[in-house]
Amino acid sequence: MFDAILFPTDGSDGADAALDFVLDVAVAHDATLHLLSVADTSRSAVEQQAEVVETLESNAERVVADAAEQARERGIDATAEVRAGAPHSAICDYATDAGVDVVVMPTRGRRGLERFLLGSTTERVVRRSDVPVLTLRPDAGDADYPFESVLVATDGSDGADAALDRGVAVADAEDAALHLLSVVNVTSLGADVRSDIAVDALEQSANVILDDAAARANGAGVDPATREVAFGSSVHRAILDFVDERDADLVVVGTHGRTGFDRYVLGSVAEYLVRTSPVPVLTVRAPETE
Repeated sequence: MFDAILFPTDGSDGADAALDFVLDVAVAHDATLHLLSVADTSRSAVEQQAEVVETLESNAERVVADAAEQARERGIDATAEVRAGAPHSAICDYATDAGVDVVVMPTRGRRGLERFLLGSTTERVVRRSDVPVLTLRPDAGDADYPFESVLVATDGSDGADAALDRGVAVADAEDAALHLLSVVNVTSLGADVRSDIAVDALEQSANVILDDAAARANGAGVDPATREVAFGSSVHRAILDFVDERDADLVVVGTHGRTGFDRYVLGSVAEYLVRTSPVPVLTVRAPETE
């Protein structure tokens, strides 16, 4: 399942806190751990100062060397590399070049308009990475491993289907309970007399989606522990409520990886979950279509 793991690190407190979690996963799966630190030379002023670049690369080399030593102390096959450039681009490129199964990254889970407009390296990787990204909030304190309860939220889209396949594989590999959830967003219906009919139609559609998801899970040898349709004015809030009610250890969702200013302001279900979920979130992009 996780044979090759990429862990980008900058030596920050958040990255150091996440490293212990990553090492646990690597040990359990006998995985190769790729440690990457990026010297951020994306600013033109930095590019013009060789001594600054040299200092950034030296610091990055120290960070990955320390992490690699911790990994080897636990018997993990670890590689360490430093790259220069824009961090999110370097991480996505490395993940593709190395053929890793998952990228693991911490996020601080901060909120506010500045967060929406500026984003973060983690969020940019979530949007752009062709490789699944596992994010965790070190400040939340609930990044437990091994996973015992995996929640896959699905709306029947291509991204959700890709996430379903990955979530089923994780549940199977971890021998964890698999929960399937589809959320009906009632705020899109309006308050007129047709709303009850519309809710019924959307509930039926959600149940069809769950039927298909359960069949795919069964086909992979995994019997879902629960399957549920939830109703709410916020899809990501309904998912977080389910996490709390079912004590889920991992949320798996699809993301289309769209970009643009409206994306920064409005966000998406996946991005809201990455920022706010108390448990790790595995985001999976739909495969590119011709």
